Amino acid sequence: MLEIIKTFFIGIFVGIANVIPGVSGGTLVVVFNIYDKFVNAITFNVKKLIKNWRFVVPILLGMASGILVFSKVITILYSKCPVETNFFFTGLILGSIPLLINYIFHSEYKKPASFYITAFICVLAGIALIIAFYLLNLKFGDSKNVQVILPDISIPLIVKLFAGGILGAVAMIVPGISGSLIMLILGIYPIIISAIPAIFAKETMFHAVFLLLPNGIGILFGLLAGAKLLSFLLKNAESQTYAVILGLILGSVFTICPRTSEITSVLQGFICLLCTLCGFAMAYFSSRMTKTDTSTEIKNN
Repeated sequence: MLEIIKTFFIGIFVGIANVIPGVSGGTLVVVFNIYDKFVNAITFNVKKLIKNWRFVVPILLGMASGILVFSKVITILYSKCPVETNFFFTGLILGSIPLLINYIFHSEYKKPASFYITAFICVLAGIALIIAFYLLNLKFGDSKNVQVILPDISIPLIVKLFAGGILGAVAMIVPGISGSLIMLILGIYPIIISAIPAIFAKETMFHAVFLLLPNGIGILFGLLAGAKLLSFLLKNAESQTYAVILGLILGSVFTICPRTSEITSVLQGFICLLCTLCGFAMAYFSSRMTKTDTSTEIKNN
């Protein structure tokens, strides 16, 4: 019973981490020394899920509790101080870059020129993908000016929420990579973070459910399929996979960081600088807790 309670509270912290873009839930799973158990629990095998229910049920309930509680805090921050919040998120993004570079070049052996060329191309591919999403967001909503809204339901939005859930869940499995950061990059994070507390209001409940449902299905599918996908990619092209992710992160700085013209006073500028530094420190020191060899754990599952 004590182990179930402990797992539940670990799940709460992992859930909170998954709400904050740039902070990796996978990193906390490593920190709490349950990474092997967590990855092995993500499976299509129903018998295996039932066998591990003492771990699966409390960790999932804890994560859900952390997300439900902390999403309200993020919603308030977006409503009251969107510019400062986005600068904080920019700092989180910048703070995750050193870990990714470490993942790409973690080997001490001298690498051939072809390795650097391939890695550079992969980084460019990641940046190009983000720019493509950014141009798409210009049509469906500018992700640089995040507002707490519940947009009208449409087929393109449903597809976007579903795909974002898959990518975010896959990213969450990788230590040091933030699933919510990926959803922020894709421009769906503000929608999800607004819809979660909206399900408790009678007038917006059904609207919020129809927004959360495709994203939730995508997250479930991403968690189940992500372990196998990451195992394949990291086993066959580890550095290149992280290089693409680095490109996504670099490109996201351009799409998320607010314009300096949005700062209206010197005091606000100082606060934005502090928010950026705090975000950087949180992501950087969080990622420092993750050893570069944790990808080996993924590949062996």
